[in-house]
Amino acid sequence: MKTVRLTAAQAMMRYLMNQFNEEGEPFIAGMWAIFGHGNVAGIGEALYGVRDEFQTFRGQNEQSMAHAAIAYTKQLGRKRAMAVTSSIGPGAANMITAAALAHVNRLPVLLVPGDVFADRGPDPVLQQLEDFNDGAMTVNDCFRPVSRYFDRIMRPEHLLTALPRALRTLTDPADCGPVTLAFCQDVQAEAYDYPESFFARKIWHRRQPRPDERELAAAVEALKAARHPVIVAGGGVHFAGACDTLKAFVEKHDIPVVETQAGKSALAWDHKANFGPVGVTGASSANAVCENADLVIGVGTRFQDFTTGSWSLFRNPERRILALNVQAYDSAKHEAIPLVCDAKVGLELISAALGDFRFAAADASLKAGWFEKADAVTAPPGDGNSLPTDMQVIGAVQRASRDNTVVMCAAGTMPGELHQLWKAKLPLSYHMEYGFSCMGYEIAGGLGIKMAEPHRDVIVMVGDGSYMMMNSELATSVAMGLKITVVITDNRGYGCINRLQMATGGAEFNNLYAHTNLDSPPPIDFAAHAASMGANAVKVGSIAELEKALEAAREATATTVVVIDTDPYPVPDAGGHWWDVPVPEVSARAQVNEARTRYEAARKERR
Repeated sequence: MKTVRLTAAQAMMRYLMNQFNEEGEPFIAGMWAIFGHGNVAGIGEALYGVRDEFQTFRGQNEQSMAHAAIAYTKQLGRKRAMAVTSSIGPGAANMITAAALAHVNRLPVLLVPGDVFADRGPDPVLQQLEDFNDGAMTVNDCFRPVSRYFDRIMRPEHLLTALPRALRTLTDPADCGPVTLAFCQDVQAEAYDYPESFFARKIWHRRQPRPDERELAAAVEALKAARHPVIVAGGGVHFAGACDTLKAFVEKHDIPVVETQAGKSALAWDHKANFGPVGVTGASSANAVCENADLVIGVGTRFQDFTTGSWSLFRNPERRILALNVQAYDSAKHEAIPLVCDAKVGLELISAALGDFRFAAADASLKAGWFEKADAVTAPPGDGNSLPTDMQVIGAVQRASRDNTVVMCAAGTMPGELHQLWKAKLPLSYHMEYGFSCMGYEIAGGLGIKMAEPHRDVIVMVGDGSYMMMNSELATSVAMGLKITVVITDNRGYGCINRLQMATGGAEFNNLYAHTNLDSPPPIDFAAHAASMGANAVKVGSIAELEKALEAAREATATTVVVIDTDPYPVPDAGGHWWDVPVPEVSARAQVNEARTRYEAARKERR
């Protein structure tokens, strides 16, 4: 057997460089790195040695680097992924939030935090956590519950089994998610005689599991028995590359489609079968169809509470659920009729079994009525001195968008209003991280999208609260020459959660700066801050000025940040649905008691 002597860190890089997807592209597109004593000597030297073949990206924060890597794979429909390395201790701990984000959203990312010495000679090393009752415990054990696969590399030869297992998880359509390989820092530098065959070129094919014949027959039978079916399109439609298949399916069988946050853009907004966004942040058209549905067909969705209105949306007493999902865990939820398979394969097989069977078309006036209301709230404001609404900001960005535009967001006010109001024309033109809804994902995520698809016009929508939590990869986008456009809506605090506080009867407290114990709101100049990181930055005073700034941003060659003050209170007066947020049973506030009465009445609709 031919062997090659490499350090363990060198062997990891050589292995990763030889893993390809079925399009012939390297599956791991490179590694984000911030070096510390736990990874600079071993992993740092290995990355330097392959710097011309395997890219190393330098970010500003371990969490935001991982966010960029996650957005990269989401935008590519999980066809490729990235790796992220950190030192031990705080550097590793910074990545845990990102690992949870990837875990919730079923997105592949390879995390390689440095770890303590396997031989324990220098214990305790700098930044080592010591558990008085467990000598093997380190900070990296915090990754276990938020990793689909976790391993600790304590011998160089551990890579021979750990790396194939890692790639199997990263490329598996059902088990896909974050992988953590905690890499002991002394082991990174140790040499071993690896079999040359270990580094042979390998192609990882995207498996498309076919359904069990009995489950398929039950699914077809349920469809034939239904009178008012509806399809809930989730993110799995994108990951399976099934957008065209879904379009052909609904056109052939005349079944209305509603879209989750992750599924939005699976079908063009103006397709006759697309009745819009569903659930808590849904359109009145989509929710009306769902309330009447006797068969709810989930395609690639995990039926999150925002989708189901905390399970109070689907009100037909004869309602059944058919869950087409590649993951059996999701397909068995809420006594659903399971159909465990690839979304594309499943839709094709069901369609073949149905033949030319068509359902009665849903009421098209529902959709027309919804978009009439949506157009009204996103239209430019009339003359006046009031602050613009977030809805009007969305309208301005929509009018400035082009076919190659990707709008993205993650947390705060904008996700709900974008879900309701944004008109997504092409697949993956709407990028929303709403599984974990992580504040701070936005700017790093925008960078990841641009890295995935450089030809795209990437527009990041972010509130002042999320911007303050994590903004430093703005400097990275400038340094890398990867232009994004960032629209900061400044409502002077956490406007979204302030409205939720009010809706549950609470007093306005500790969300908007005006309702905190600060002597005065912090005088933050967001435009100056962004400009200090090299971005073109401007603050505008109206929607008309915003539209001009967006035109200029489109022509600019560098990242542009546009700041606009917005009113923290208005929301769309149509659409939406109840969301189960528990209201205190006992309170001295009459408003809370009234909200509790409404809450108890709404809970009775939950099924």
